[in-house]
Parts: sequence; structure tokens; C-alpha cells
Amino acid sequence: MQADSTPVRSDLVLIGGGHSHLFVLKYLAMNPVPGVRLTLIARDVHTPYSGMLPGYIAGHYAYDEAHIDLRPLAVYAGARLIHAEVNAIDTEQQLVLFPHRPSIAYDVLSINIGSIPGMPASAQGDDRQFAVKPINRFLDHWSDLEQRILAAQKPCKLAIVGAGAGGVELALSLQHRIKQALAVARNPGQQLKLSLVTEDDQILSSFNNKVQQRLRRLLKKNNIETLCNTRVERFEAGRLYDVNGDSQECDAVIWASGASAPDWLRNTGLQLDERGFIVVN
Repeated sequence: MQADSTPVRSDLVLIGGGHSHLFVLKYLAMNPVPGVRLTLIARDVHTPYSGMLPGYIAGHYAYDEAHIDLRPLAVYAGARLIHAEVNAIDTEQQLVLFPHRPSIAYDVLSINIGSIPGMPASAQGDDRQFAVKPINRFLDHWSDLEQRILAAQKPCKLAIVGAGAGGVELALSLQHRIKQALAVARNPGQQLKLSLVTEDDQILSSFNNKVQQRLRRLLKKNNIETLCNTRVERFEAGRLYDVNGDSQECDAVIWASGASAPDWLRNTGLQLDERGFIVVN
């Protein structure tokens, strides 16, 4: 895109490098608006495509195939790219605030930051339990856990809390990856004991019965245990506790249940729904 010499009359700021904003960048690159300065703010410069996460974990895709580099797209759109994490918005002064850099003013603001799985506050800072989102942080945590699994002298027990489509796909892809890694390491005595835990009375509760049956057979074939009607409360001292106080031995937990909004949205003055997400029309 050629440089625009038109004076800046309006600042359009995009928070988040999600799919919607990628299409906005592409559109404005092809249909530039004179006088509009475009700014993209993203926590991760390489934004992962969530639909390819299970395939990437399983080893079917390379890193570059499952991630989008925001830098060339921002250059193509003539946009400023700010590599930072937002922690507040001042809607009165129309400012986007950051913990470690000066604020940025906006005239029009778009927010596309997605959601994060719900997990107890006690999980924070514990490297034995982590959420599936943000994806890049999940991949860092999983890389560390994978090395511990491969180096362990006994089977590792891993629980995935949440048995929706994301949790089921994640369980199958992790099991496949570990099997392949153990085959390469020639360590047949080691194995990953995986369990899917859900408070629903069955896995994939939003899907029809035929899909549920097929996936139950596939999970059983891959030695993945399913625990239904189990509402997890916390993971502590190597045990996973439900709300009734019952527990099971567990080495690590991945939280893939429900969806919650980032905490910083609560202090923006924006209209939120009962779950903390921005209300849209």
C-alpha cells in the first residue's frame, strides 16, 4: 500500500488480532479510507488459528501453517502494529491503556479479543494446570508438560476439564502426539492416561446422539476415559476435586470448560452481559 499523504482526521483502533480484524485489515488495504489512521493492537504478533489447534498439536501442521503473521498484513493495510496487551479503556477520554507503554487515543474502537476458559483462581501461577486459551500461552505450557511426560518414569495422568468439541478434539490430538513422541523416544513403558471430565451427563452435550456415540467409541478406542456428571471445583496437591468433595489422582489439568471474558472489561464502562462479555446488537 502506498503512503497516504492525507492529514489524519480519525483514528480507527483495533484491539485484538482475531479473525474479524484480519478481514478488516484486508478490506481496508484494498479499500483505503483517506484521513483514517489504522492501528492494530495485538498481544501476539503471530496469531494462531484456533480451528487448526488440534491438528497442530497432533503434528499434522507446522507452526507457520497454523499461525498468521500480523506484521506483513499490517504493512499491507498501512496500519500501525502495537505489540502489547491492553489492560483498560478510558471511554470518556477515548484512550486505550496498557500496563507498560503510553496510552493510544481513538475515535473509533473495535474490540475482538475472544474469550478464555473459566478456571478457579487457585490455578493461577501453577504450572501443573493451565487453560487452553490464550492459545500461545497454552502452547508454551503444553511444551513444558510434554517434556515432563516424556521424561517421567511412570504413566502421567492428565485431566481435561470440559468435554465440548474443543475438549474432545484436544484430548484426541494430545493422545496422538504423545504416542508418536514415545515411539520416537523408544519408551513404550511410558504412557499418557487421559481423562475428559464434564459436569454434563454426556460428552458433546450440544451435539446430536449419533455424533456423541461415534466420538464415545473413538475416545474408548484411544483409551481416553470420560467422567460425566462431575463438576470440578479445584486441582490441589495432585488431586482433582469435584464439588462433592470426591477426588481422583491427577498429575496435571487442562481447563477447557465454558467461556469467560477478560477481567479488564469490567472497568471500561461498556455495557456487559451477565457473563462479562460486551453486549452487541
